[in-house]
Amino acid sequence: MSTQTDLVKSNGAAGAAVLASALGVFITGSLTTLAEISGSLKTALAWSGAVGPLIGKTGVGVIGWLIVWPILHAVWRDKEVNFGTIYIVSLVLIALGWLLTFPPVFEAFSG
Repeated sequence: MSTQTDLVKSNGAAGAAVLASALGVFITGSLTTLAEISGSLKTALAWSGAVGPLIGKTGVGVIGWLIVWPILHAVWRDKEVNFGTIYIVSLVLIALGWLLTFPPVFEAFSG
């Protein structure tokens, strides 16, 4: 029979999932703006002629998320992390990534 003191409190796995997804959003937004700055990056991200660079922007964002999530999960899975800080950092990354996908923002950087 388990007692209350036998239970291990860990929120690292949840923190890893939240932060990794926020990084994926930020990568996608950053690439949206960077593709406007760099024509060669825009061309490199055009993995499909029918879709254009959008497929590369979202693809790299998803690949980044898929790389970061298991790494953070492996490091934090049995730990108690400061979820409040992770939550705030994630909100900032999501807001910045989202903002960088709006045409008035990324077009301001186009040459």
